[in-house]
Amino acid sequence: MTKSEFRKRRHRLLGMMAADSIAILPAGSLKTRSRDTEYVFRQDSDFWYLTGFNEPEAVLVLVPGREHGETVLFCREKDPEFERWNGTLLGPEAATDVLGVDDAFPIKDMDDILPGLIEGKSRVYYTLGQSEAFDKRLMGWVNHIRSKVRSGARPPGEFIVLSHLIHELRLFKSAAELKVMRQAAEIAARAHCRAMQAVKPGMKEYQLEAEILHEFARSGAREAAYTSIVGGGVNACILHYIDNRDTLKDGDLVLIDAGCELDMYASDITRTFPVNGRYSPEQKALYEVVLAAQEAAIAEVRPGNHWNHPHEASTRVLSQGLIDLGILDMSLDEALDKEAYKPWFMHRTGHWIGIDVHDVGDYKVGGAWRLLEPGMVLTVEPGLYIDADDERVDPKWRGIGIRIEDDVAVTPGGHEILTAGVPKSVADIEALMAG
Repeated sequence: MTKSEFRKRRHRLLGMMAADSIAILPAGSLKTRSRDTEYVFRQDSDFWYLTGFNEPEAVLVLVPGREHGETVLFCREKDPEFERWNGTLLGPEAATDVLGVDDAFPIKDMDDILPGLIEGKSRVYYTLGQSEAFDKRLMGWVNHIRSKVRSGARPPGEFIVLSHLIHELRLFKSAAELKVMRQAAEIAARAHCRAMQAVKPGMKEYQLEAEILHEFARSGAREAAYTSIVGGGVNACILHYIDNRDTLKDGDLVLIDAGCELDMYASDITRTFPVNGRYSPEQKALYEVVLAAQEAAIAEVRPGNHWNHPHEASTRVLSQGLIDLGILDMSLDEALDKEAYKPWFMHRTGHWIGIDVHDVGDYKVGGAWRLLEPGMVLTVEPGLYIDADDERVDPKWRGIGIRIEDDVAVTPGGHEILTAGVPKSVADIEALMAG
């Protein structure tokens, strides 16, 4: 991402703000892992979207019409002793050139400068509730201004949720964003292919996870986008299974839901394949129902269709498949009307994806499902999960969990499957594993 990309985002946000207003957005903070060690720092997604700046202890301020520049950054000063131990700091002096902001000040001077920027503004765009400490600090500045009303000070009269404006921008990916997301998808696809080729009976789930994480890191994506799911056998029926400690058994399927984070953008892929390289007849039958449901859902991803069209398509195919296999004994219309598929498919068919793996953006607008538009990116991930002790179904189906997931971008002419680099048909998976 270039600084011009981030500058364009800030200018679009400024254009959405009222003239007599100010927007305030704090950076993410370090989080303690244990005692005196922290988790690897991960910038707040909204802050990074507008700045590309990956340090804590920073605040971005946008002031439409400000004479000396509309974008102001507060950040840590250069500190040779700190940097010797912890790494280089950008510093306010370099921030204007490197990040393209109009003005930058030391974070320690914020209490002296920011209240003056707030005073006289009628509206403050800020998202309360995300940082209790910063909420209190901001309200302290506002109350101080209120205390001087008799002296002519003018405090803000309205607070507006800033995140809603930013999230509307983030929902539509630019060409630069889509380029990074394709790269993240390609890395994740290679990792899933590697897992298919590495798996064998007797391995631990965490050993297969290690193959995935190794491929991420060696390709430049040092972080997973979320904790990887590697569920063998009945563990595949646990939707958010992350223990990854059991032994992979001959004759079982293994479900891997894993994606990487590259330059802050996530990928998200799920594949379900046989530990021994060959699907059993029952596994294959259920798998092909899920695959057909996914293909039907992806076909509905195009401009003008609404968000729920892919889900409706997948549940129709899943329901018909369950009827054909004898798991449901009713007509298709009755199955859909009663949502009879829900004991075995209990989640939605997808979610937005971007800087966050479950990315921001409204799914409904004015109470109606949102129409799909070019630049949106979503996952498509139907599944079937039949518990080992589910007495409603024939024993031959029990203990089988299957999910198939791809990342799909909406294009002007339809869609693009970003994660097409990993096979998903029975024949292609078995061929890759045999090779």
